[in-house]
Amino acid sequence: MAKLLPRLVFWSLHLWVLGYTAVLGVALLLQFVGGELPCPLCMLQRYGMILTTLGALWIIRDARNGTLTPVRYLQCLGLGALGAFAGSAFADRQVLLHILPGDPGFGGPIMGLHLYSWSLITFLVVIVFTAILGILAPTAMPEAPPEKSFEAKLSSAVVVAFLAVVAINAVMIVFLEGFAWVLPDDPSRYNLFSQLG
Repeated sequence: MAKLLPRLVFWSLHLWVLGYTAVLGVALLLQFVGGELPCPLCMLQRYGMILTTLGALWIIRDARNGTLTPVRYLQCLGLGALGAFAGSAFADRQVLLHILPGDPGFGGPIMGLHLYSWSLITFLVVIVFTAILGILAPTAMPEAPPEKSFEAKLSSAVVVAFLAVVAINAVMIVFLEGFAWVLPDDPSRYNLFSQLG
């Protein structure tokens, strides 16, 4: 079990990255296909997801490079927890804005809950997960598979998928905000197109 735990931690970090890749991907899908443009609180939650996942990515990178130390591991877990805490504050704010009976909420629900409710749940899961990993450290510090193995290629694919979703989000926010400094409270169009047209 002592040898299995570091490998499980390594792949659980990939599930964290893959989970937020999926969440951000679904949000983009709803945006482009469903026409549900994100409000400022939605974007702040996406930024929280990106920030929290940077902690996991940093651990994965250092584990694969063989440079992960207990101090760096705990620092990256702290970054993940901090990003999740910030994101949960924004998600909680949006939940509270739409908590009154009869309020239809912002955007359409998925499996009975709006995206910001799901967002809050994911942030709380990450906070608990980072706490558990912190308790298990340094015994359960992640151990990467050998370089050039199938597992290493799978690890790289997960990281690239997340970075691609982040890049799409970065481009999309430029189109959404246009030349404005802030995103409209209830966006109805991509401002860059209307400003250039």
